[in-house]
Amino acid sequence: MNVRETDIEIRVRYAECDPMGFLHHSRYFEYFEMGRTELLRASGRRYRDLEAAGVLFVVARLECRFRRPAVYDDVLRLNVRITRQTRARIDHAYRLYRDGLLLCEASSVLACVNREGRPIPIPDDMVDDGDAGGPKDAGV
Repeated sequence: MNVRETDIEIRVRYAECDPMGFLHHSRYFEYFEMGRTELLRASGRRYRDLEAAGVLFVVARLECRFRRPAVYDDVLRLNVRITRQTRARIDHAYRLYRDGLLLCEASSVLACVNREGRPIPIPDDMVDDGDAGGPKDAGV
């Protein structure tokens, strides 16, 4: 089963806020990682198991556009979806909401590598069979 999209709920913790009381910009990237991890888990896999098998995913590109701030104790909904997958990379799109209001949009490109940092094919059981829709091709 290859799940291509999921939502997670995140409550902003006090320690994640800057001195002005806003969610610190660096924490958004941690939230995106949480979303990717949960998307993988929704497909029946754990990143820990991939790492143990020598399959690593490294962030090759990450872009974020901040629209509105979040503050302590806000309950946020993060939507993460796979927008493209090739044999050696996965592209994700992220949208973070509070009460239906868009706070930020982001995208990332992950490269599949071995322990030496060399590109390797994504494991066959993670390759989309085409049933879920969405673009994929053979390039990196």
